Amino acid sequence: MALAGVGVDMVEIARMERILRRTPRFRERVFSEEERAFCDATARPAAHYACRFAAREAVLKALGCGFAPGVRYSDVTVGSDASGRPLALLSGRAAEVAREQGVLAVAISLSFTREMAVANAVATTAETAPKPRQDRDPRRELAESFKEARSVIDELERVRDGK
Repeated sequence: MALAGVGVDMVEIARMERILRRTPRFRERVFSEEERAFCDATARPAAHYACRFAAREAVLKALGCGFAPGVRYSDVTVGSDASGRPLALLSGRAAEVAREQGVLAVAISLSFTREMAVANAVATTAETAPKPRQDRDPRRELAESFKEARSVIDELERVRDGK
């Protein structure tokens, strides 16, 4: 049975600020255009860059490969879904490793304080992914909803007729 991989990483925000200031090309080498646009539009860009860097490390730890030969910084980026929740986006060698291990998805969580950024990652496989409820009966659920609706209509009619 394949186990879910878990990874955690922390980055000092002050250290990320120094790197960004001293090595301007670091942004372009490590972060995608979308990540740079997001981070640069925030009140604390270095904190968001630090979170995204930590996310790369956490995801690669969850996959069990780290920055092994062939894995590049650009193989893991952070996007977001329609609600703004962060998403781990895999490409290149990181995506290959995930496929080889049967990883269906990598969930991430990002957070930061004044000093530290932290990222958590959980890689799920078919064996570890949440299973849909097997006890659902759509016909019974539909019949129950009709019963409830009929009950509400009957009650409204009694109230209207003063009974």
